[in-house]
Amino acid sequence: MEFDGAKIREQGVTFAIAVVKPYVLTSPSKEQIRASFVPFFGNIPIILMAQNSRGIPTYDGRRDIVHFLANINPARIPWKHYKAA
Repeated sequence: MEFDGAKIREQGVTFAIAVVKPYVLTSPSKEQIRASFVPFFGNIPIILMAQNSRGIPTYDGRRDIVHFLANINPARIPWKHYKAA
């Protein structure tokens, strides 16, 4: 598994963001997909993020974190490429 993501500590909360394809956000298996990122980030809130064709992000996950992310520029996020060993 390879994906782009980030682990962030902001305002005393540690959470992760994993970039997924847009269809994942409406998939019935969305929570299983979210759980597949636990080995990379540990047991912290994981936010799924998809971008539309114009690069505009949509976030899915814990409401307070999603609200925070919706109000910041995605370029400020410390993205990293993750790859399973």
